[in-house]
Amino acid sequence: MRIGYKLITEGYGPKEIVRQAKAAEDAGFDFVELSDHFHPWLEEQGHSAFAWSLLGAIAQSTDRVGLAAGVTCPTIRYHPAVIAQAAATVALLSDGRFTLGLGSGERLNEHVVGREFPAVGRRQAMLREAVDIIRLLWKGGYQSYDGRYLQLEDARVFDLPAAPPPIAIAAGGARSARMAAECGDGLFATEPKRSLVDAYTAAGGAGPRYAEVLVAFAADAQTALTSALRTMRWAVTGWKVMSELPNPANFAAATTTVTQDDLAEHLAYGPDPARYLEACAPFAAAGFDQLVLMNCGPDPDAFLAFFSSELAGPLRALDADSARLVAAS
Repeated sequence: MRIGYKLITEGYGPKEIVRQAKAAEDAGFDFVELSDHFHPWLEEQGHSAFAWSLLGAIAQSTDRVGLAAGVTCPTIRYHPAVIAQAAATVALLSDGRFTLGLGSGERLNEHVVGREFPAVGRRQAMLREAVDIIRLLWKGGYQSYDGRYLQLEDARVFDLPAAPPPIAIAAGGARSARMAAECGDGLFATEPKRSLVDAYTAAGGAGPRYAEVLVAFAADAQTALTSALRTMRWAVTGWKVMSELPNPANFAAATTTVTQDDLAEHLAYGPDPARYLEACAPFAAAGFDQLVLMNCGPDPDAFLAFFSSELAGPLRALDADSARLVAAS
């Protein structure tokens, strides 16, 4: 099992995100992953720096840790040609440590350019075309593409890595999991659904399977839950809500009734390592092999120290069989 650290770009300023990436490397994480947002989920979070500037800075400030975009929508706010160029550049700056995570997007970030935010079926069709364009440009030379939704005209990415970065595709259901197998190099998810992994592998997917695990570390459980409620209550709304609301004010309105008890059912919190193992076990049992810890506690450095001393060994030892034992205990 490989363990990643989620850099919450909505919760911290750009210099702090770069600092945390280096600190995560020093704490022993295998990779860091960051979101690609235009807006934060909530005003209380207060940040949302440009992900691709951050990725370049992190590539230069770290030496070993892997980097991943988790995830970018390459169809509305960006054109896939721009993402092909950006990802190739980060792959070069990081000496091949970069993974490009792609998804169909959220209205929260994509509506800002004044274009239609289509229904999910069309967004997934657009995403498939975007992957085609990105891979076409990574072949080198001048390329053109005439799709149903996306076009490319006589474009070339001049700076290309020797090997293209892998593409992990976000999936919330069987159809998108199959697409991850058909045109991606890995699967990305946020729920411990065995059905996603099964759909991915049945369609021929053999790459890494990423999943985010929400946690909130603090020296006492109450402090952890208070912090989670303030900045991460949006996470319990479900994907259909998360993908459709346009602004932080809408997420604030949608989460007025969320309580600390609601959050306690969705995350590991406080200082007990067993809670974190229990939270990660369902993902390992479902077949995910790349777990990304997304900490919404108040002190990121305290969490990094906690990971290094208490979590790294037990989490890396998780596999499907040991995860079932944890779940049964």
